[in-house]
Amino acid sequence: MRTVRTRVTILVSSAVLSLSAVVGPAVAAPLPDGPGTPAPAAAPSVPQHIDTRTKSTEPVYDYANAIRESVYVDTTMDTDSDGENDEIAVDIVRPSETALTGVKIPVIMDASPYYSCCGRGNESEKKTYDGDGVIRKMPLFYDNYFVPRGYAMVGVDIVGTGRSTGCGDVGGSDEIQSVVDVIDWLNGRNTAHTANGQPVKASWTTGAVGMIGKSYDGTLANGVAATGVPGLKTIVPISAISSWYDYTRSGGVPYSDDYMPWLAGYVGHDSAACDEVRGELGDNDDDETGDYTSFWAERDYTENASKVKASVFITHGLSDYNVQTNHFSQWWSALSRNNVPRKLWLGLEDHVDPFEFRRDEWVDELHKWFDYWLQGLQNGVMKEPMVSVETTPDVWRDYRTWPAVNRPTPVPLAAGKLGAAGKGSVTITDDPELTEDDIVADPTQVIAGRQMFLSAPLAAPLRVSGTPSVTLRLKSDSSTTPVTARLIEYGEAQRYTGIRRTDDSTCEGSSTDYDDSCYYTVEKLTAQSDHGIVSRGWIDAAHSKSLTKPTPLKPGQWTTVTVPLRAQDQIIPKGRILGLAITLSDTEWTSPNDTGATIDIDVAASKLNIPVSSGHLTAPTKPQSIQVEITTPTQRPNLHDPKN
Repeated sequence: MRTVRTRVTILVSSAVLSLSAVVGPAVAAPLPDGPGTPAPAAAPSVPQHIDTRTKSTEPVYDYANAIRESVYVDTTMDTDSDGENDEIAVDIVRPSETALTGVKIPVIMDASPYYSCCGRGNESEKKTYDGDGVIRKMPLFYDNYFVPRGYAMVGVDIVGTGRSTGCGDVGGSDEIQSVVDVIDWLNGRNTAHTANGQPVKASWTTGAVGMIGKSYDGTLANGVAATGVPGLKTIVPISAISSWYDYTRSGGVPYSDDYMPWLAGYVGHDSAACDEVRGELGDNDDDETGDYTSFWAERDYTENASKVKASVFITHGLSDYNVQTNHFSQWWSALSRNNVPRKLWLGLEDHVDPFEFRRDEWVDELHKWFDYWLQGLQNGVMKEPMVSVETTPDVWRDYRTWPAVNRPTPVPLAAGKLGAAGKGSVTITDDPELTEDDIVADPTQVIAGRQMFLSAPLAAPLRVSGTPSVTLRLKSDSSTTPVTARLIEYGEAQRYTGIRRTDDSTCEGSSTDYDDSCYYTVEKLTAQSDHGIVSRGWIDAAHSKSLTKPTPLKPGQWTTVTVPLRAQDQIIPKGRILGLAITLSDTEWTSPNDTGATIDIDVAASKLNIPVSSGHLTAPTKPQSIQVEITTPTQRPNLHDPKN
């Protein structure tokens, strides 16, 4: 049984009803600037959808009678080498009433490669079309909610996907340009046409665009913002990539092989021309070396953060090991250095949209954000706390900024101890058979292939807020070796384990019989456990000083290697014990890359660098017993089965 809770009541005035009667069925509404389009009436000084008292847009327009249209935006690219420039398919839903009254409206855009292959959201919705090839159903709730409030919803099939022509280059300049070309059309700087070749202009819009999307879609928003394209006013990247190098590898250690050509084939057109483009992706990805090259620099949006003119509202899951937390943290830092207006939500979840786990608050905040940046309403959203963090399941705390600590605290290492300065060295010989469950279990025991460093029970809660790292002075008997670090907290607790869809749903806007606004809710899952992973990190030792120009180790000589861990914001309660586990190759979480190396670690010159804003770590003064029970085996996210 499905329970439907309607959050929005559509308010339709008699004037709107009369306009609806004039326009007729939504799919039959005339295209903008096409033949037979009536001249719009003079635009009112204050559009009907704006409530000046509440400084908010209101749902006054008839969603069922909205204009639905599909156009093709022109480009100067020929990515499939067929002698014709690529065309980008753009589907639009917008109020018919504003078209008739001459009110220009802003655009909310979701550019995606997923509309045809895979669908969007937790229910994998795809675009559907009427018999004339005009958009009928737009995935997700954005059109249902925002079109009645005086917005246009625009869904873009990026180059090489869906109904667009060409071949995609996975986060490269062609895919980014295909979205820029659409924004240019919305601002009168580019051309477009209907399916039958009729020129069409976007004279109905102010040209103000806000991009939103999860995963690949949010990644495109980051990349487009990094071009500085005029007209893009804000982006809302959800669990988004900021650097494709860092998505496919960590410090020269690949997560999987040939990922870029695989993903291009997963989302793109099945053609010989696109196969050739994918072959080039495989030729240029440098899986063999792990080097950061010009290929990856093109797909590293943090490098062009200085060009970002749009505001940015980031959301990310602190348990996300599909798009790991270094993506939001390095993007956030780059935006901060360039004084970009920004906001951040960090949930406990993994690769999950906040629409699923904090729905009411998310819809309300998104509404305020777009009203401010696209409608110019001074609603105070930028006076709210900049950062909101889920500290325990469904408990959120607001903070003034992030991270809480810019300079991590160095914590010394001793043999088996975290927080005490040690002497001498410890040894690790690579054991590629070790699993994460092997590594975190029995932390007080000697396990070949692992060195564990343990703190004393925390005397006070410890807030980790920022990006930890581990600095190791080591010598190896090999010219390189992967080095893996895990930060673990030991102690009984109810911990987040995932989400599960329920049989209930809520409705976030207006519905029609072919495009409803109702979506299943999810249940947050937790389980009692005796340990949790705070952060993980990997590096190829030869890449420690430079990702571009690796330096082979000189066997038998000491060198310093820093392992970057993933960003985190977590309050670890009093009484917990922190453990730092160091191993070499990691065949579970990365592509097999074992070298069979043996390393010595000089503990006196090695340390954990941990960003703590409260509490501190001390070493144990007496032996301690820690019992660990592995009830659910750890499972790495499968990047070749992306949860989009």
